[in-house]
Amino acid sequence: MTDQNKRPLIILMAEDDEDDRLLAKDALRESLVLNTLKTVTDGVELMNYLYRKGKYADKETYPRPGLILLDLNMPRKDGREALAEIKADPDLRTIPVVILTTSKEEEDKIKGYGLGAASYIAKPVNFEGLVNVMKALGRYWVEIVELPESKS
Repeated sequence: MTDQNKRPLIILMAEDDEDDRLLAKDALRESLVLNTLKTVTDGVELMNYLYRKGKYADKETYPRPGLILLDLNMPRKDGREALAEIKADPDLRTIPVVILTTSKEEEDKIKGYGLGAASYIAKPVNFEGLVNVMKALGRYWVEIVELPESKS
């Protein structure tokens, strides 16, 4: 493995449930994978972050993510709408988007993959399961997958 592949990954999580955001942060810390987790509360904030609008304008504080964890059911702009917008933008479409949601609906899976999601994961029901998911995601996206260099 090269040093380049060992770089910490900036993970951006779009999740409206505060408890799920806190659990994800704890799970990532517990997983011992060296990644930074940034969070937003809905699809509007997600797009503002990605386009560096408003409070997300500072690219040092809000760097381009290497991976997006996306909940489907959020207020204002849901995950499906945000995913479609991300994958329609040539500057954003290379960012892998992993749907991490409570929905186990087949229609959501089909639509998510159809819109360009890299993976679809049903949220684990307990903390240990979430730690395992975060550990697997961190290792997979940092150590195994080769991502293109970020332009910004």
